[in-house]
Amino acid sequence: MSIVRTLVDAKVPMRDGVALSADIFLPPQAEPAPTVLVRTPYGNNTDLHIEKGRKLAGQGYAAVFQDVRGRWDSEGSYYPMVNEADDGYDTLAWIAEQPWSTGKVGMAGGSYLGMTQWTAAWRGSSHLTCIVPRVAPCDFYDSPGYTDGALQIGVLATWGSRTHGRTAQNIEYEDWGRVFRTLPVDKIPAAIGRDMEFWKDWVRHPHYDEYWEQYSNSAHWEQVIAPAYNMGGWFDLYSKATFDNWNEARLRGGSAEARQSQLIMGAWPHGLSTSRVTGQVDFGADSMVDLDAEELRWFDYWLKGEQNGILDEPPLRLFIMGRNEWRNEREWPLARTDWQPWYFHSRGAANTLNGDGGLSTEKPTDEPTDGYTYDPMAPVPTLGGNNCCSPHIVPWGPYDQQNIEMRQDVLCYTSEPLEGEVEVTGPIKVVLYAATDRLDTDWTAKLVDVHPDGRAMSLCDGIVRARFREGRENSSLVEPGRVYEYEIDLWVIGNVFLAGHRIRVEVSSSNFPRFDRNLNTGAENNGLESNWEVARQTVHHSRAYPSHILLPVIPAS
Repeated sequence: MSIVRTLVDAKVPMRDGVALSADIFLPPQAEPAPTVLVRTPYGNNTDLHIEKGRKLAGQGYAAVFQDVRGRWDSEGSYYPMVNEADDGYDTLAWIAEQPWSTGKVGMAGGSYLGMTQWTAAWRGSSHLTCIVPRVAPCDFYDSPGYTDGALQIGVLATWGSRTHGRTAQNIEYEDWGRVFRTLPVDKIPAAIGRDMEFWKDWVRHPHYDEYWEQYSNSAHWEQVIAPAYNMGGWFDLYSKATFDNWNEARLRGGSAEARQSQLIMGAWPHGLSTSRVTGQVDFGADSMVDLDAEELRWFDYWLKGEQNGILDEPPLRLFIMGRNEWRNEREWPLARTDWQPWYFHSRGAANTLNGDGGLSTEKPTDEPTDGYTYDPMAPVPTLGGNNCCSPHIVPWGPYDQQNIEMRQDVLCYTSEPLEGEVEVTGPIKVVLYAATDRLDTDWTAKLVDVHPDGRAMSLCDGIVRARFREGRENSSLVEPGRVYEYEIDLWVIGNVFLAGHRIRVEVSSSNFPRFDRNLNTGAENNGLESNWEVARQTVHHSRAYPSHILLPVIPAS
């Protein structure tokens, strides 16, 4: 019986003398092997990593699982993201020098582990032959940082609290409903007895600046030479980022190989293909994919040279919800997209799902406005969506929104029942013409699939902070009472609205704690503010101000 060889706590030297700890699994054969590298802040000695390492070694790979700097058995101080590019590059160079290595390395892992792949790829190492980033960010400011100016406190507070120490930190006993409401927001760590310097930095940098630029892929695509097999989920907090990474690598990658990157997108949350059920929807057995097998095919082709046909397949594989079927595509957005504006309508009472809000392709005439009051102390609660990483604290995936839609501060614009199927696959945005009586506020939107029985299943959502309406680098307060045009990015979706279903758009001013509450004061930094004001909001839909959602409708084939 062949025995996998194991090296525990191997010390890998970095350029500054810090040693990072790695557990290594080697094939039974003594000859050099291609290597799979996983760099993690979550502990390299977990059951999952041991199982994966032994399996890879049995398949002829060396497998290296490394604790990132300052975590678990690795030396140094931990600060999210800041050292991963150099440390990844140095680790690749060290692997290539080992007698058990062929010098060809692939990288694997999801979330932070996916980010460590992209940052290592920035340096253009000749040893990094391919990567398989699952649910990985593209621009840390946009997600999980600030989404069009609004801080994603749900994920950042819970994830940051778990990872701020050297080992895993228990957060399950905290009263998160209370913690999320802490004001000012920069005091959240103190509210749970923690010292998280990076949290303070995140709150102190609400604009996209040099601090956030160092964590973005955007300036590095020409240096990325490793092809990536991107894996993502429609309900993941990196759903849009997954497409951004794939598109940029295909268009701007620094090698012909990088421009052969591929992508698979399922009806999954951050954990990807672990269950056929996401949120409150069962997407069927066909929604499940053996992603480890897909990953192995990628490695076999790029690291071993096996002609397994993976590059002969279309580069984009999408699970289209509603029909619940997989489909291959070649570009994003799809070239055959019919971009259709669906306009908001009402007689001035679109509040709640029982209101008179309508949605259609007909342009509005001179219709009355809709209004509501936004109170930061009574925000619209988050129920599903692109959340992470604690579904028992902040649920993820599609959920029935009917209870949310009974609130007076939620406007509902709903189409008539559809006579036939309408496929909506691509990027989604709402163009909103609105006014507030405050100096700053937020505008939120949500796309909802309304079933014949009334269930209102959420698909995707977004937010824009009024002061960031012209971009993330600069901000300017609004003039109370003045109508502005706001673009709300709802990210991406692939869904067929079936015959008899209705399309609904929700509009409000909060989605908490997915995003922090805008306190409406116009203070220089919302995250350092303790005072709040109630805002009175007005949404326009008229000839002059045609508020609408822009739907990427895919014609029937």
